[in-house]
Amino acid sequence: MKIRADIIRTYQTLHTWTGICAGLLLFIGFFAGSLTMFRGAIDQWATPASYQLPQVQEAQYDELLQKVLVAYPKAANSVSLHFAEGHSPITWYEAGSARGLSLDDQVYHATLNDSGELVAELRHVNELSMLVDYLHRTAGIIGEIGHDQAGVYVLGIASFLYFIALISGVIFLLPTLTKSFFALRSTKSKARFWLDTHNLIGVSSLPFHIIISFTVFVFAFHDLLYGGLAQVYGDKPMFKRTAESEIVYQVEQLPKLLELRQAVREYAPDYTINNIDFSGLNKQGPSAAIKLVNADTLMRGPITDFLYMQPYTFEISTSSVEGGDQGVWSSIVSSFFGLHFGSFGGDFGRWAYFIMGLLGAILFYTGNLLWLEKRRKAQVLEQSRASTILAKLTVGISLGSIAGIACAFAASKWLSLMSLNINVAYMWLYYLTFFVTLGAAFIYGAPRTAILGMRIIALLCFSIPITSVVALVLPVTGLWSAYDLTTISVELVAATFGVAFWIISNKTAKRAYSNDKNSVWYLPANKMVTTLTPNRV
Repeated sequence: MKIRADIIRTYQTLHTWTGICAGLLLFIGFFAGSLTMFRGAIDQWATPASYQLPQVQEAQYDELLQKVLVAYPKAANSVSLHFAEGHSPITWYEAGSARGLSLDDQVYHATLNDSGELVAELRHVNELSMLVDYLHRTAGIIGEIGHDQAGVYVLGIASFLYFIALISGVIFLLPTLTKSFFALRSTKSKARFWLDTHNLIGVSSLPFHIIISFTVFVFAFHDLLYGGLAQVYGDKPMFKRTAESEIVYQVEQLPKLLELRQAVREYAPDYTINNIDFSGLNKQGPSAAIKLVNADTLMRGPITDFLYMQPYTFEISTSSVEGGDQGVWSSIVSSFFGLHFGSFGGDFGRWAYFIMGLLGAILFYTGNLLWLEKRRKAQVLEQSRASTILAKLTVGISLGSIAGIACAFAASKWLSLMSLNINVAYMWLYYLTFFVTLGAAFIYGAPRTAILGMRIIALLCFSIPITSVVALVLPVTGLWSAYDLTTISVELVAATFGVAFWIISNKTAKRAYSNDKNSVWYLPANKMVTTLTPNRV
């Protein structure tokens, strides 16, 4: 396919600058986003098995719920029933809520003992997985605009630039696509190898990246989009609404749970109920938000589909289940959620999104490396200040975000032994590690910080399974080890990351010591990574 040279250059320039402007923020979003595919596993790993109270028999849920509502009337405002093994049967928030990152949430867990008596315990919520999700949605940018975090809007703009970079990249790659798509020419030069890797990742996962870029933009600016569409729809509501009831219900009138579950089964026979969130049980607008699971279809939430039902009359207001009656716009919006979250295909779908998320982070990192390599060739004698700054930003932001997350994970179980707010500690650890790494890149230079940073990340990753070993050998410490397949998997993934970063750090060191002297990645042999003499390059 032939395209005029001037058109190719235009799209290449567009691709380069949109990619650079958006890449570093999106690196954080993609890396953290890949981890959010296993938020449930992270929560389970970060809390001891004793954190959850024993499950009850299905027939005991009604009795347990009524006892909770009598003993703790506040629970009628919002109470959750959980049916999965390994989870307390009933929980409700004493402080905070399940929405967003909160540093001081407190949740009551309740069950019945062998004598049928109510047992309720108040616990702090470990927000480690929410920290990862917060970084995924905001890239760690602090502050709020209106009712949402400022970082959400910044990533929305970055995703728009990212979409332009995707399209322009494909256009200027078209003339050589068939010849170079599967070529990884490692024998020619490092720049050629990184270019081939960058192109292969970008083109092979193009549908995934288009979905992510589009959905992030929609999530960030949905209020503006709805406002614009409202001008077209006028007074006609875009989304299905339920008329507000004039009846004030009382919890004593609440039907048996068996009846509610039967109504759900009739509406969604191919789904299983994961949990039920009751709200406003003593008010005019009571609701039951029912989380449903079917791994064989596209689910519209992070891990489940949803169904909203009036818990006293079983009237369904909206749902996202396949074949449901949620309306055109609700169906479109919920499909965006499902495609972004990867909530389909069960564990296979989650692992696929996990891998593609990591490859997306690599895509942005290699894009910056390619720009720096190209500038190195254009500036034979000395690197420009812009090249040096971008190299430091690339290393500092990318490795700083990974090191911050790894530090929070590595410290999690040890922090639980201290009488402090563990969620505040997570935030301090992340931001302190991030800014120390970023500062080190500017003080000591990109190559030295890259080598040391990756080795520190590797050690932090190795410390995660080592903590489990310490817990097994020295139970007196109060630590706990991985206790099932899910928690063991978290530690195996951490160890895998550790091996990968250690190998990459050695390769980076080898390249730095043998690189061209005019490269931003060059490190003199007399300035090995064991020395921390500031680099003024």
